[in-house]
Amino acid sequence: MHLAALVVVPGCIALAWWQVSRALGGNALSWVYSVEWPFFAGYALYMWWKLLHEDPGRRPRDRRGARPGGEPLVAGAPAAAPGPGPASSGDGAPASAAGAAVAAAGDPEAGDDELDRYNRYLEALHTSGRRKRW
Repeated sequence: MHLAALVVVPGCIALAWWQVSRALGGNALSWVYSVEWPFFAGYALYMWWKLLHEDPGRRPRDRRGARPGGEPLVAGAPAAAPGPGPASSGDGAPASAAGAAVAAAGDPEAGDDELDRYNRYLEALHTSGRRKRW
């Protein structure tokens, strides 16, 4: 990573200088490139810095797994009483799978079959050896 930064940044600066000399010689398009190459050098330095200081054990916080008050959703924690609103269908039943997960968080027996099926599916994906297709 250090070697790449030591090659890319001076290379971009040299290319910027070359484009400035071409622009001063009459090539108007080279003025754009003379600004673009230092931008690439700056971006390379930025990415080098970010990768150098990245903590692989720390992941960004997933806001989808948090309750509206910012309190994390923990398995086994009591869920808020379902009622009419965006998370319910009006009859007290959750309107989505996420709402069902929140409602089932207080009852350890609720949804075990579905959770087991999903965990088996994830395990099959993990052990299948197929490459991701994204």
